[in-house]
Amino acid sequence: MLNKNLWRAASALAVLAAASATAAEPDGAALYAQRCAMCHDKAAAHVPSKESLGNRNPINIVMTLMTGAMKPQAAGLSTEQARAIATYLTADAAKRRPAVRPNPCQGPGKPLDLAATGGWNGWGWDAANSRYQPQPGLAAAAVPRLKLKWAFAYPAAMTWGQPTVMGGRVFVTNTTGQVYSLDANTGCTWWTFEAGAPVRTALSIARGDTEHPAVAYFGDTAAVVHAVDANTGQEIWHIRVEEHPLARVTGAPVLSGEHLLVPLASFEEGAAAAPGYSCCTFRGSVVALDIHTGKTVWKRSTIAEPLKEYHREGNSTRYFGPAGASVWGTPTVDRERGVLYVGTGNDYTDISSSATDAVMAMGLTDGAIRWSQQLVPDDNWSSGCAYGGPCPKPAGTDADFAASVILVILPSGKHIVVAGQKSGVVYGIDPGAGGKVLWHTKVGAGGVFGGVEWGMAAMGGTVFVPISDSLINTSAAARPGLAALDAATGKQLWWAAAPPPVCSWGQDDCRGALSQAVSVIPGVVFAGSQDGHLRGFDTRTGKLLWDYDTARTVPAVNAASASGGSLDAGGPVIANGVVYVNSGYGQFLGHGGNVLLALSVDGK
Repeated sequence: MLNKNLWRAASALAVLAAASATAAEPDGAALYAQRCAMCHDKAAAHVPSKESLGNRNPINIVMTLMTGAMKPQAAGLSTEQARAIATYLTADAAKRRPAVRPNPCQGPGKPLDLAATGGWNGWGWDAANSRYQPQPGLAAAAVPRLKLKWAFAYPAAMTWGQPTVMGGRVFVTNTTGQVYSLDANTGCTWWTFEAGAPVRTALSIARGDTEHPAVAYFGDTAAVVHAVDANTGQEIWHIRVEEHPLARVTGAPVLSGEHLLVPLASFEEGAAAAPGYSCCTFRGSVVALDIHTGKTVWKRSTIAEPLKEYHREGNSTRYFGPAGASVWGTPTVDRERGVLYVGTGNDYTDISSSATDAVMAMGLTDGAIRWSQQLVPDDNWSSGCAYGGPCPKPAGTDADFAASVILVILPSGKHIVVAGQKSGVVYGIDPGAGGKVLWHTKVGAGGVFGGVEWGMAAMGGTVFVPISDSLINTSAAARPGLAALDAATGKQLWWAAAPPPVCSWGQDDCRGALSQAVSVIPGVVFAGSQDGHLRGFDTRTGKLLWDYDTARTVPAVNAASASGGSLDAGGPVIANGVVYVNSGYGQFLGHGGNVLLALSVDGK
């Protein structure tokens, strides 16, 4: 597995790369031209641009090449050659980036108080993934007074996780494989854990045993799940939950009794562009682990049909299917019915499966699929198609259910599962009637980076839906903005168009897409956009209440400065009167940055 040995090797190589190159070192520019330029010089869907790569930490690039999504494209490269590519790409940005310094908290820290109220545990705050904080310690009337309390600088120039706030600590993850426990009041560091692979999931924290009273669980992009002592950062156990080399954990593992529920996804469709790569064999799944040992209790693939070869190119390249149906989001737990709900992604190949672009219910104790409702059939799509990989026929639109579904309890007591899709359509589903579709409402144009990307929120009987529609913002059909829907009927209650984008880095690559997951407190829904603006909207009317530009350079507690950028992926977290948000997502679109911002009333 990818672990600390690779991390230390990559770290050492990155340090060496900062020194002047010698004639014996590999030529990073030439290697990039041979191995990478074909895709990254003409970046398109799910392919970061060369400029975006240049803003990353070299360690992140080395990890991605040697053990991550680009492993097929990097086949035959040595670690030294991967380092040379990373050094070439990041040399200019590294010169401009202030050095991150240690900022340890002083004195022994108090044990984590898991009974404390007002925190935000995991991805969706609750098992229903509502992203609704009922006790924020922040009144709606005070939101316009939010100002910077402190900022924390990450070593990588790209953020993508979401904070977890518990017992006076803030837990955050990083693209270079680090997990931090910070003091919620000052931002000092209690501990740092090196996972060995990039980590993008939120942490889920639960009560442990006498030796480890509080345990933090998370997954990484090498499909390894970790359990660490939440007080000290000491590793308790780790396990790789999927042997497919391109598997990854993107949705946060969620706790259910003695089980940890882990969703599995992959970027195999991108790897298909590698010459000779036999695509595709990955299937999404959910794995239940014993929280004490990490041992697998059950594992359920989303696709039940057997994998089969259906085509050959020459003597070596073989095509398989059905494949795909990744589970990108955090599972939603329905304890009353004894099930979990997940949305699935597209099919990677020509062979369609009824498990793709579907909402599924699985048994909590055994993983048995209780029902599965496919909403868009034949969504056969591969990002590698544009770069020489297989092009599924008929071609789909990449209409994943990438965001977690929400279990909404209406004022009447009725339960509805609400699922938002990248197609721009939101569905209301009856969980007690085999997944029957009760309503569907189209609120955006949709597309590869369109529709609902990362997450909706729900309060009472209202669902708040952010619409990205990025890349097509100049199209008359595009509708980047925020919608409020009646969860019972799907009726649109109000619509707030995204304000015209204003980017601190200029108007090139400046988009107003609301791609980031939204979060809600009584009276205010918080929504971040790709131009770096975090805004607060009135939950009753959609009126804009507050606008804060996170794409700025600010002093940091552990560096001379840190810089924000686009808001995307994991959303804002509100806990004990403070709004925490990562700024600087530049994975595919947008502008990278390296800052965690803590915003409070008057900055106090």
